[in-house]
Amino acid sequence: MDFTFVSGNVGLDLAGTVGHRRGARIDMLATPGDLARWTLAAGLLDASPEVSADDLAGALALREAIYRLATAARTGAPFDPADRETLNRAAATAPVGVLLGEHGLERRGDLRAALSTAARAAAELVGGPQAGLIRECEAAPCTRLYVDTSHRRTRRWCDMRGCGNRAKAAAFRARGKTTH
Repeated sequence: MDFTFVSGNVGLDLAGTVGHRRGARIDMLATPGDLARWTLAAGLLDASPEVSADDLAGALALREAIYRLATAARTGAPFDPADRETLNRAAATAPVGVLLGEHGLERRGDLRAALSTAARAAAELVGGPQAGLIRECEAAPCTRLYVDTSHRRTRRWCDMRGCGNRAKAAAFRARGKTTH
């Protein structure tokens, strides 16, 4: 399974590992191996971490807490204390170590460090000045959250190549049906 990184925040990208949240959910982190692959694809680590079933369960709890916290920030709702605790516990762990190696950038750490890095990014987003830029993709059935950094803050889709293209093509087809 290919992972998508279009949210503009690694914490939201972790939350985006569930597709179609209000319909037939698609979980991209179904196994410990999926989570290990995600940490590499996200660019958090250079080497695949060891991931147990318990590690996966903790990561999924973090993922859901990030989603709910980002949704609360987006809608102006209060943060759930249990979600804040889940996020803060993950963020309190030392993040990924970034070093300049002989051949360039090196990212070192274990799964906990990778999840800490994602949790810290999410905390900075939902608790900081960019919280008001969190949006949800308007393309049905997508439920991905993203940071709208467009010039006019009018971005409607998580990704123009995927959801945006499908929405525009559907609108074009719908216009064609009404003119004939």
